Amino acid sequence: MTVINPNQTQQAIVAGGCFWCIESAFNIVKGIHSAISGYMGGQTDDPTYEDICSGTTGHAEVINISFDPSVISFREILEIFFSLHNPTQLNRQGHDVGTQYRSAIFFTNKEQEKTARNIITEINNNKVWPEPIVTEVVEQSKFYSGEEFHQDYFNKNAESQYCQVMVSPKLAKFKQTFVKMLK
Repeated sequence: MTVINPNQTQQAIVAGGCFWCIESAFNIVKGIHSAISGYMGGQTDDPTYEDICSGTTGHAEVINISFDPSVISFREILEIFFSLHNPTQLNRQGHDVGTQYRSAIFFTNKEQEKTARNIITEINNNKVWPEPIVTEVVEQSKFYSGEEFHQDYFNKNAESQYCQVMVSPKLAKFKQTFVKMLK
């Protein structure tokens, strides 16, 4: 069992389309204590998944990542994040369309904000993607945990059609690319 030192635990909050894809990857990375699916960035209090799907709440599907910075840096988390989705698609990821699927980094302090803006500049300058990054970099707001049904979704539903078509291929590619970072 991993002992968590709360003095060495930091938060990273990212949105990159469907939270099931992002959460499944971060949950298998060394230094990640937890990756919780939820909602952030909107004006509705206590939103539900159905509220989010309406596209009227302003919230994005996010992953709230608790991590040990002595094992994995915030920059490394963002490098993983940018490999898991297409940050050049505005308000969508694949067939999932709407502001709830936007790409965003919700920084928790000025250092995270600087790191996020720097990595986006680097990615754009190096033309990693053919189009410019549209990922929002905004200060965190209140995090609302998603319903229990959404937590650890891939592991609980790996055989579902959505997981087979959308999550499994992304996770397989992720595991090949980041093999040294896996638990």
